[in-house]
Amino acid sequence: MSTSRRDFLKWTAAGGGGLLLGFTWTGTRALDHIEADGASAVAPVEFNSYLSIAPDGTVSILSPNPEVGQGIKTAFPIIVAEELDVDWTKVKVLQAPLDSKRFERQVAGGSGSIPHSWTRLRKAGATARQMLMEAAAKRWSVPVGELTTDKGTVIHAAGKRKATYGELANEAAQIPVPTDVKLKDKKDFKLIGSSVRNVDNKAITTGKPLFGLDTQREGMLIAMVQHPPTFGNKLKSVDAIAAKAMPGIVDVVTFKDNIAIVGKSTWQVKKARAAVKAEYEKADELESSSDHDRLFREMLASGNATVRRKDGDVEAAFKNAAKVVKAEYQCPFLPHSPLEPMNFFAHVKFDGDKPVSAELIGPTQTPELARNETAKLLGITPDKVTVDLTRQGGGFGRRLKADYVHDAVEVSRLVKAPVKVIWTREDDMTGGSYRPAVRYRFEAALDAQGTMIGYRLRGASINAGNATREHNFPSGAVPNLLIDSVDHKSPITTGAWRAPITNFLAFAEQSFLDEVAQAAGKDPVQFRLDLLEKAKKAPVGDVKYDIDRMIGVIKLAAEKSNWGKKKDVAQGFSVYFSHLSYVAQVGEVVMQKGKPVLQKIYAAADCGIVVNQSGARQQIMGGIVDGLGHAMYGKMTFQNGTPEQTNYNNYRLIRLNEIPEVDVHFVDNGIDPTGLGEPALPPTGAAAANAFFKATGKRLYNQPFAEQELFKGVS
Repeated sequence: MSTSRRDFLKWTAAGGGGLLLGFTWTGTRALDHIEADGASAVAPVEFNSYLSIAPDGTVSILSPNPEVGQGIKTAFPIIVAEELDVDWTKVKVLQAPLDSKRFERQVAGGSGSIPHSWTRLRKAGATARQMLMEAAAKRWSVPVGELTTDKGTVIHAAGKRKATYGELANEAAQIPVPTDVKLKDKKDFKLIGSSVRNVDNKAITTGKPLFGLDTQREGMLIAMVQHPPTFGNKLKSVDAIAAKAMPGIVDVVTFKDNIAIVGKSTWQVKKARAAVKAEYEKADELESSSDHDRLFREMLASGNATVRRKDGDVEAAFKNAAKVVKAEYQCPFLPHSPLEPMNFFAHVKFDGDKPVSAELIGPTQTPELARNETAKLLGITPDKVTVDLTRQGGGFGRRLKADYVHDAVEVSRLVKAPVKVIWTREDDMTGGSYRPAVRYRFEAALDAQGTMIGYRLRGASINAGNATREHNFPSGAVPNLLIDSVDHKSPITTGAWRAPITNFLAFAEQSFLDEVAQAAGKDPVQFRLDLLEKAKKAPVGDVKYDIDRMIGVIKLAAEKSNWGKKKDVAQGFSVYFSHLSYVAQVGEVVMQKGKPVLQKIYAAADCGIVVNQSGARQQIMGGIVDGLGHAMYGKMTFQNGTPEQTNYNNYRLIRLNEIPEVDVHFVDNGIDPTGLGEPALPPTGAAAANAFFKATGKRLYNQPFAEQELFKGVS
């Protein structure tokens, strides 16, 4: 059971009445679940609601943040349970509903959940533990200082007495909540830093209803929504007579430029949707991918770029350079492609013809946004909207938006019934929102000794705003530096895609630095270390990354991969800082039958204290597979505003037999945790591309790699 789900799939493919505590968190619906699941026959005593301890010793912990596969529903309770000093086998984890008055930052995005909640969660567990110890001290008439705890038991060694948390829970509920508690010394952690199975594993593998698509309610209808198939078009007319007459169809309604087919089953609705006849007309420019290529050239040549950072005299540095290195890199739009397509349940309730409240259930990374947008749409106050969170079958930033929630609310409002809206795979892939397309131009000036004395970067993007991260490395390490950007506003909708901006910028920057190191005649790893030492000793302008942490992951990755010492293996290096964490990677390529094959990636990560070794390794491995797959194959193109890729038959994803071995290592520095859901993805493309170059002598400048000359003939 120590193996990962991904490894398992690869192998099988190859083989064919207690204490309830919290600070500002509560949720009565969660308590109903506790009783329904039989955790306690006695109603728990409510203390402001975060964790509960039943008389049988079961500890139920509410997890407030959306679970999108990043393991937060397991990691949050681990932190609480560590400070509570409870036996993990006695812990029951429950998903909390949205409650912005009592919870903070109920969001899955930006790799910020653990950094934000780390101290809060520790204090919650430590406070409960302190109250239980004080209850025991009062019962036994002994000083609290003589007591210890272990696995859900308070122990008085001198008096040879013990009491379980369940036995003490009612008495602990009468103790005043302490305002100052002592947290564990990190060296005493027992649960944090170990490998803990995901709390939903059994339910997932046995098909229990966890996901949005599993939602069922009495009287619920199914709806599919036909959005305009072209970015830049609007709805002109609808003929739904034939669709309305089909079996199981309740109604066909329109809102904005959308057509909703509502019925009793998914299959009936899908068939009726095909019978709807819709006509569209132009409302905006209809852009093609060829237009975007032209726009990129124009933006890179534009004199109207926004300067993001300028250090020193860049013009003089390039004028006096002994050598100048130039390169351009381009990436396409990308859909998010989560395994579970967009879906949501909404039940708008009325007083006569006036909406008065709404119940929402489904997979969202931003439940508060879903609630607030619903309230605005219906003209009611947010407190009249409830949001229950389901587990999400992937998101990658797509579920940060609320457009699919709007669909459910609009349809429920129009048909005055509870409705679950389901997007098909084609709806999901062609309905936005995409990763912005970007083109970068890099220039480096070298002196006669191969030292980089000048650096220029321009980011030209479509709907990205600022396509640079101007304060990231190598800023601060180069005496003369200019970073600017130009953006084009397009009717093609875009949004956050896992590791926004850095998901491609890291590839371009780290590939370029590899090429600069080659031009300077220096080892790629040492070249980066030399730059960092310069930033450390004589920084130029602001340095907004931790130099020592970046040096640490570089050295760890080089050590674990035996950098530069292997025969018949081409190695490529990459390192990046994002979401407060640092990840260095070494890709290894071998030639097989004259073709380059990426067989292994070493990853060294500094994300501070690792809460759950199992979950953390899955995040690193998942980020690498995601980053590699999209760098190799991902592409979304458009013809007159219409997406040309609509499903997996013409949108290529990485296959199981193409996933390299991944060897993960963590820097153990004892600092508080930083982000991990996204930081492993950005450096992957360059680690692979630089290894491919080392093996073949050919550079990769554009994604997807599979379409470049190097991979022609490779299926």
